[in-house]
Amino acid sequence: MELYFLGTGAGMPSRQRNVTSVILNLQEELGCSWMFDCGEGTQHQILQAPVKLGRLTRLFVSHLHGDHIFGIPGLLTSRSNQGAEEPFTICGPKGIRRYVETCLDISESRVNYEVRFEEIEEGEVCRAGPFRVEAKPLEHRIFSLGYRVVEADSPGTLDSDKLKAQGLAPGPLYGKLKNGESVTLPDGRVLHGRDFRGPDIPGRVVTLLGDTRTCETVYELAKNADVLVHEATFAGDRADLARQFYHSTAEQAARTALRARVKTLILTHISSRYPGEEAERLLAEARPIFPGTYLARDFWSYRIPKGQATT
Repeated sequence: MELYFLGTGAGMPSRQRNVTSVILNLQEELGCSWMFDCGEGTQHQILQAPVKLGRLTRLFVSHLHGDHIFGIPGLLTSRSNQGAEEPFTICGPKGIRRYVETCLDISESRVNYEVRFEEIEEGEVCRAGPFRVEAKPLEHRIFSLGYRVVEADSPGTLDSDKLKAQGLAPGPLYGKLKNGESVTLPDGRVLHGRDFRGPDIPGRVVTLLGDTRTCETVYELAKNADVLVHEATFAGDRADLARQFYHSTAEQAARTALRARVKTLILTHISSRYPGEEAERLLAEARPIFPGTYLARDFWSYRIPKGQATT
């Protein structure tokens, strides 16, 4: 489970940062990847990234501003031209279907697979394998969503030595016991999985926010997350401008991470006002408040480790 940042800029691209797009790599867990937002030029970014379009199955759109959606038609047609045949699902606010279908229709673009649309407002929007995705509205100039990706807990390690002491050799019954089931041995004894399994391993939680001011739903989405991806469009001296345009500062993102008790904060959606090394200023403002902060850059990745067994 890994985050890969294709674009980390805000509003318009710069020489260092393209506009917003993030990949959640779930190859190990589901054999696919999901994308969150798709700004203009995303398909060009993919050419320089370890991202296979054929294995990209879902796009979650935060809101309908151009720097988050202008790359979708190109992404879909490139995916088709590369021979992808599996359906592709686009999940986002009302209007995303009309936008995409209009672009493809007017340009007479052909897509050789089914494009599915799920226009949403809030609630659980997806279930796939051990994952579920929840969405809640944020506070922006237009309707904007944040997403919370939740992985189910995994069964704890099976104590094989304890089972061997019961006279049970490794085999199919081990799998049933690890799943928490009970099994009956030939001599009539009943073994219960819960008695031979270690503590469950907690699933990971990743929160990816669209453009937003600080608001209560941000804390709800981010609560106890392993990773919070939060916009940091402005530095602290432009807090009034951030509020005026319904954005956040790096300091505000850090305070959100602290209050929500997340493990890691990643700042993205960086204004072109902070080119090159000047963006480090945002990191310098956030880390004294929340030390576990990183500043995303294009083509940077962050691997999300599995949790520790609960006691």
